[in-house]
Amino acid sequence: MPRISLLIAALVIQSPLHADEPIDLLADGLKAFKAPLGDWQEVAGVALDADNSRKLQAKPGKGVWYNGPKGRSRDLYTKEKFRDVEVNLEFLIPKGSNSGIKFHGHYEIQIDDSFDVKNPTGKNCGGVYPRADLKPSYTYLDNGIAPRVNACKPAGQWQSLAIIFKSPRFDDKGKKIANAMLVKVVFNGQVIHENQELLTPTGSNWRNPEMAEGPLMLQADHGPVAFRKVTVR
Repeated sequence: MPRISLLIAALVIQSPLHADEPIDLLADGLKAFKAPLGDWQEVAGVALDADNSRKLQAKPGKGVWYNGPKGRSRDLYTKEKFRDVEVNLEFLIPKGSNSGIKFHGHYEIQIDDSFDVKNPTGKNCGGVYPRADLKPSYTYLDNGIAPRVNACKPAGQWQSLAIIFKSPRFDDKGKKIANAMLVKVVFNGQVIHENQELLTPTGSNWRNPEMAEGPLMLQADHGPVAFRKVTVR
């Protein structure tokens, strides 16, 4: 094949990948998420409450979304379903708070106030949340998958997660032939997971059937949390 034709062929193959621009899920009044949206509010910024470091104090304006003065609201689920996806997000939590991002609503990377933790597990920030049973009482079945390092910042500071998630694969009969995978997770500039297989969903979802695509979920019912960027590609 002539050299020019080879070049054109290469551009045709590569162009769809380069054409995928990040989509901001927090734009347009959270229209990317299913209603009802609960107590989520857009504000100019948040900081630790001067009277109670376990709460967030908000400033009127735009640019940041947080789960309201009570610090608990409905979890956010995207209207769109995703397969392989790259997610970049920035979050802030107060002392002792807890949140997370779930791929397909099933596989959770934990967001947690874990700054002082010496030996993190999957229950700490950046970890893959453990499997658990709901009944007769909430019981952990393992320790989840710990981050390689504890890259967590102190409560009240903005932190970042960059996640490349690969969906499980199924054959034409619906049988799973490859596990879901965290191709790479970078937390506050440090790699904490790489080519990490996810054998099952996490938490109490581990008994649920897996799927080729599903929504993203931002957890909001475990404590105060704010986000100022959540992009997908």
